[in-house]
Amino acid sequence: MKKWSVLILAFVFFLSGCSIEDAAKHVSRQVSDWEKDQPPEAFIPKNLNVTSVGDSLTQGVGDSTDSGGYVPYLEKLLESTDGVKDADFHNYGVRGNRTDQLLKKIKTDEVKSSIEKSDVVMITIGGNDIMKIFKQNLSKLKLDVFQQEQIAYQERLKEILDTIREYNPDAGIVLVGLYNPFNTWFSDIEEVEEIIDSWNEGSREVLDDYDRSLFVEIDDLFIDAGDELLFEDYFHPNDDGYELIAERMFKRMTKGETLASLTRKEKNQ
Repeated sequence: MKKWSVLILAFVFFLSGCSIEDAAKHVSRQVSDWEKDQPPEAFIPKNLNVTSVGDSLTQGVGDSTDSGGYVPYLEKLLESTDGVKDADFHNYGVRGNRTDQLLKKIKTDEVKSSIEKSDVVMITIGGNDIMKIFKQNLSKLKLDVFQQEQIAYQERLKEILDTIREYNPDAGIVLVGLYNPFNTWFSDIEEVEEIIDSWNEGSREVLDDYDRSLFVEIDDLFIDAGDELLFEDYFHPNDDGYELIAERMFKRMTKGETLASLTRKEKNQ
């Protein structure tokens, strides 16, 4: 409507005998004022489409409400921000999934389609890769076994990230780090925390090669809490644990321009 007013005003100037230059200057001021009235894009709440993939942390094992672990907490937090109108999560977490199994999962038609439509893809993975090593080497656990397998783990993680970017070059990627629930089961192995730290650092290094990506470390949340944040199986988070994970993810995602960067679409693709 304002644009039509500007055009009519220019015509009136012309009929009243004003010069074209005067009319142009006045119209320019009117257009400039009209543009200032439009809110910046960043202030317009957006719908956020999220695909969550990974292991039991994404499925929500240990969540007493059986509603998806960290997902409902994070969804509520994101929708509380001015920039997000609605956060729509699609949860494809599978208990026990390792990186090799997750790679197969994201190649299914359903998950692929979800990733293609997503603004952000969130991943929890790696804990079961480590657990597999524990189970296969109980009688001869050595640090170098974990170091060797970490190399293969990072290669599979890279393949997962490459596949996600193949499906959706614009999608932001959030990878949640590992925490140490193994003290209850392997308290006599002093190197467990060293293993977790090393694998987290390896995950971070892989993710550094991808733009619009974010690594969220959560290990520190569980170090001082003991068993207070763990489910009755002493392995998975309980409700409080999942809520803290969601809060950490939210804090990292909304720091500065992080969320805007994760969800920014590349032009001219």
